[in-house]
Amino acid sequence: MLIRCPCTVQAFAWTDGQPSPGFDRFASSIAKLDIELSPKEAYACRRPEDPSTCRKGDQRLSRRITHKRPPKVKLTDLRGILQYIPRFRDKVFVISLDGAVVEGENIGNLLLDIALLRSLNIQPVILHGAALQIARSASEKGFQPSDTCGHGITDADTLQVAIQASHRVTHTLLQGLSGADLKAAVTNAIVAHPKGILKGVDHLFTGKVERVDHGLLETLIKEGIVPIIQPLGYDGEGRTFRVNSDAVALAVAKALKAAKLIFITAQDGLMFDGELIREMAVNNLDERLRQQRDLFDEESLSKALHAAEACRWHVPRAHIINGSIDEGLLAEVFSNEGIGTLIYANEYQQIRPAKKKDVATLFAMTRASVAKEELLRRTRASIEKHISDYYIFETDHHPIGCVALHRYEDHKSGELAFLYVNPSHENEGIGKKLIQFVEEKATKLQLEQLFLLSTQAYAYFQSQGGYLEGTVEHLPESRRALYEQSGRKSKILYKPLG
Repeated sequence: MLIRCPCTVQAFAWTDGQPSPGFDRFASSIAKLDIELSPKEAYACRRPEDPSTCRKGDQRLSRRITHKRPPKVKLTDLRGILQYIPRFRDKVFVISLDGAVVEGENIGNLLLDIALLRSLNIQPVILHGAALQIARSASEKGFQPSDTCGHGITDADTLQVAIQASHRVTHTLLQGLSGADLKAAVTNAIVAHPKGILKGVDHLFTGKVERVDHGLLETLIKEGIVPIIQPLGYDGEGRTFRVNSDAVALAVAKALKAAKLIFITAQDGLMFDGELIREMAVNNLDERLRQQRDLFDEESLSKALHAAEACRWHVPRAHIINGSIDEGLLAEVFSNEGIGTLIYANEYQQIRPAKKKDVATLFAMTRASVAKEELLRRTRASIEKHISDYYIFETDHHPIGCVALHRYEDHKSGELAFLYVNPSHENEGIGKKLIQFVEEKATKLQLEQLFLLSTQAYAYFQSQGGYLEGTVEHLPESRRALYEQSGRKSKILYKPLG
């Protein structure tokens, strides 16, 4: 018998019998699923007035949407979602909204999503751009603005339009946050000075961020007030300057030591040579910016430059997502796959030795591949006994791959085994990284040869890893006996190390 569960998790979203701000938003994202659950999978709801309702789901959030059709975000792997909450609790997320996003149809939903983050004790700080609004206001007044983005020359007329446009955008945000029961305040936390005369050209009222009054922002955050920061800066003489919103977002993220800098734009993410970058280490992005900068479109270039600098200044993650995708912000934050572009500091991905507590994870992760006979079935006891042979590939602390290196000292060889990559991360080069890791490890151990047994992936190892087809003679004697007993008739591949 199946029980239909139309509800969602409320265990962490109820305080003193009342739902936290933004909870309805989170509930709707799961309620859409109308998941069928077995009685075993269902468990009691902790909502005080409805203790009989059940809720649970065990589907992973699908990510990396490349179209603009709003996805059905399936935030139903409760264990997967809940593990983020302690990690993000009391952390600052700097969220930068492009002016075009604020005018989009999805802005109300985005602000509700921000309210949800705040209800989970995540500390959002909101910044916004105003380029679209400046261009439109100037057109209505019958003149051409000298600059709209805050990089070029800002004359007096353009500055006045920028101030008015920024106030209108801010009003929209304040109105939406009030509807989500969030307190917010507009600040003058950006201290700026004139950009000055560059190559003989006076940039007039264009400003450059001198410093961020982080004490003011931290005070607001401590009081449960969401700071809103305009693309304007102020100096000690009472003058106002137009400042680029990407530069402001970067400066604020650095000053507050933010856990995330999130750019919400009208694009799906960073576009490079016409294609979307899914995720990239900051050192690889730096290399592209040095050598192939012209392949970024104009909007992506600004976001790429500021995202890269943020990661270099110890902001662990910078995200660029499409603000028109419904529930996209939640998908980006509550999954390791996300929907847009992720730029990460170099420690984001790692290969680490497995521990005894990882045995259950290794079993769960590879269960489907074992069932398909892609991997040899192993017992928990055998894995635990040889746990020092196993390694786990993690993305943002989430296991998504594994491999093993079994050593045969008397034969001066090692077996590359148990190679697995989660299907959601296929074609990202992770398999190659795991193979290279084992090869480097084997070389350090002064092994002379690696071998592996494969029934289905042998073509991959031959084409991508340079492995050669061998015979039972390439196996250590003890491994040869096990090979013959298994009856799997796996292909034997080997690779000399030198």
